Parts: sequence; C-alpha cells; structure tokens
Amino acid sequence: MEERFPDTKTHQPELLAHHYTEAGLIEQAIPYWQQAGEWATQRSAHAEVIAHITRGLELLKTLPGTPVRVQHELLFQTILGPALVATRGYPAPEVGVAYMRARELCQQLGETPHLFAVLGGLWQFHVVRGEYQTARELGELLLTLAQQVQDPNSLVVAHSTLGQTFFGLGELGQARAYFEQGLLRYDPKHHNVLTFLCGGEDAGVASLAFLAWVLWLQGYPDQALEKVLRAFHLAKELDHPFSLAEVLFMIAEIHQCRGEVEAVRERAEALIALATEQGLTFFFVAFGTIIRGWALVEEKQREEEITPMHQGLATYRATGAEMFHPYLLALLAETYEKVDQVEEGISVLAEAETQMQKIGERFYEAELYRLKGKLTLQQESIERRAESEEQKSKNQNPNSHLLDPRGEAEACFHKAIAIAQKQRAKSLELRAATTLARLWQNQGKRADAHKLLSDVYNWFTEGFDTKDLQEAKTLLEELRH
Repeated sequence: MEERFPDTKTHQPELLAHHYTEAGLIEQAIPYWQQAGEWATQRSAHAEVIAHITRGLELLKTLPGTPVRVQHELLFQTILGPALVATRGYPAPEVGVAYMRARELCQQLGETPHLFAVLGGLWQFHVVRGEYQTARELGELLLTLAQQVQDPNSLVVAHSTLGQTFFGLGELGQARAYFEQGLLRYDPKHHNVLTFLCGGEDAGVASLAFLAWVLWLQGYPDQALEKVLRAFHLAKELDHPFSLAEVLFMIAEIHQCRGEVEAVRERAEALIALATEQGLTFFFVAFGTIIRGWALVEEKQREEEITPMHQGLATYRATGAEMFHPYLLALLAETYEKVDQVEEGISVLAEAETQMQKIGERFYEAELYRLKGKLTLQQESIERRAESEEQKSKNQNPNSHLLDPRGEAEACFHKAIAIAQKQRAKSLELRAATTLARLWQNQGKRADAHKLLSDVYNWFTEGFDTKDLQEAKTLLEELRH
C-alpha cells in the first residue's frame, strides 16, 4: 500500500496506521497515527484528531521509555491539545492534562522547539479559567522565549496572550499596546502555525477582536466596529471555524456595547448556528444563547426571554470557564432591570462583584457599579409606588432598612466614574456620567449635571450615532433649557 498507493500516505494515513497496528508493527504505526492527527487538524476534523491521537498514545504505552518515545508523545500531546480545546473548551480538565503533560515532556527532553506551543496552550487553559496571575506569568515567559529567537509568528502569539491577559485585568493601555505590537508582525499566510501555537485560535484574529473591545472601552466606538469586522473577514478568509466562532461572539459584543440590538441578535444566532454545525458546542453556544437573550429582552421587554440566559450561564460555568463571567452576569442584571425584577438584578450583581473579586477580572468593573446604582434607584421607585398605591406608612415599609437609597445610588455612580477614569475607559465613564447627571437633573442640580456630562461628552470624536452618545446628547439638550 505504501509503495503502490503513495497518495494514501498523504490523504489517508489512518489506513496505514490501522494496518500496521493490526499487524503488531507498533513502531511503524506511530508516525502514521501522528500524520493522521495532523491531516485531520488541517481539516478542522477535531473528533478525528482526538481519535487518532488517543490511539497513538495508547500504543506508545507499550513501547520502552526511550527519548524517541518521549519525543513522539510530546508531538501527540501538542496535536491533541488544540483538538480538545475546539471540542470541549479551553478550561476543560483534559485540556489542562494534555498541556501540563506536554510541559513535563519538554522538561524531560530539555530545550525543545515545542515548548512555546505548549506554554501557549497552557496559557489559554489558565486565562479562560480566570486564573489571570498564572496566565500573566505564562504570557511573560512566552514573550521572553519569542524575543530570544526573534520569530515573528511567536512574537504575535506572545503579544496576543499578554494583551488578552491585561484586558481581563482592566489594564486597557497595556492591553492595547500589546495587541498593536503583535499585529505589526502578523502575516495571515502563516495562520496555520499561529493557530497551532495559540491553542486553537488564530492570534491575528484574536488580537484584532480583543483590540476592538479595548477601543470601545477607551471611547472609540467606530474604530472598534472597524477592527472587529476586519477580524471577521480575516477569519472567513482563513477558513478557520474556531476563530470565526470566537470573532462572531466579539462582533455581537461590540454591537451590544454600541446599543445595536438587532445586529446583536443576528450575530448571536449566527454564532449558535456555526458552533452547532462545527461541533464547537462547549461554550460558544452558551455565549450565543446569553447574548441573544439580552437582545430579545431589549426587543420584546419580556421576562421569559431571561430563562435561556440562565441556561447559557449554567452551561458556560459547567465547562470550568470563569473568564467574562462578571461581564455576562452584568448582561443578565441589565435584563432584570428592563423587566422590573429589581431584587433578582441586585442579587446577580452581587454575584458578579464576588466573582470579579475572586478572579481579578476588572475590565467591566465600572459598569457593575453603575448598574448597581440604577437598580438601587429602581428599587426605591417601585417601593414608593407600592406605598402610594397601598397607602402604607413609612414604618410599615418592609424595606425601610434602606436608609438613603438615592445616596447609595449616587455613591455607586461616583465609584463607577472613578474606576472608569482610572482605567481610561471613556465609554464606561460616559455611561456613568449620564446616569448620575440624570439623577442630579431630577434633584434640581441642572448646572452640576450639565458640567459633569458635557466634560465627558465633549471628549468624544466619533460614535455619535451610537446609543450612549445619543442619550448623552439628548440629556445635555434638556439640561440647557
């Protein structure tokens, strides 16, 4: 078969692997199981990759523990890692097992060219589990290794890992710098190498998509949309379903940040369809379900649309993922606000704050406090209406322990503004300033409200058709009269 049908080696190596295995010729079978895994990887046939590589690993156990065997196992583990990521998610325990075992094998062999790929996959495992300090250490080690060899591909990956890590930590300036430095070296022609190194995602696509979110936070809504659409078109050109699924989630998020509800729903539905079709069901379907639920509540104002969001969150958490969890909980709290389920919204925000403190993810921290202030005011408003309707006395109010809800809400808005200013997150500062200015307007402090909001609004140079800037402009016009 090897001699008479040479194409079999290239396009059906699993046949040769199978026959050599059945013949008991294990040493000859091993390289073909490896080739079968590599060929399936190129076709994004992740289930096949796992089957071929798992078979190869089983056979390796029957061979003596020589350096050659260690080398083969290392290759198998580095092929297996991205396939497990694609089918079970970055934070799945088996992903960590594969990459940690690969790191041990690298240490056994000494310096190997596979160490960078292994550390890249290990970084992805830790960052999605919300283990940001470990992820930062691994990112810095990746950058050191990349700088030692001055390989452009490795430098793109290393900068992407640190950019994503600092983004999660809320250090937006550093995150943006790393993304931009990495993209200067990015060449789409080498995307297969980068995909392999980065544990399943194309580093250029990921850098563009995350940079878009950084730009929105920093107050550049139009540049954010342009960057994430570039990432989308690049993922399509590369024909890489995993990267395309990741960027569809990011597009939905940018539209959500810009207040473009219909576009959010459309992108979320496209993400669910793609992830289902490609077998990327672990958390991309959960992402799509959560963000689609947010859009449906915005469109229909119906509380029954919240149930799928809970289901999506439960699925997401079941994978072991913690990254973005405070952000996703904030979306859920926002939907509760829309349907006047205030107590549920406040409870969800308390969970989000606990989670934020636990993992140190702070890029959306300002918005958590703004929403907390809004829900506190909404709770007071509902209580006042109930008192009026039922003619209750103040002493009979079951929530009278809230001594000064307006003062508490105002403190939340001030805290949100301070956090946003520290992070230089202008979009979140604008939201918090708009909400506080509205409160001051109702209290008759129109001059203070106008100055607060105009100082932030006048900073912006783009995005004037987005929801946040339109609301700020409308409020400023009201405050002038």
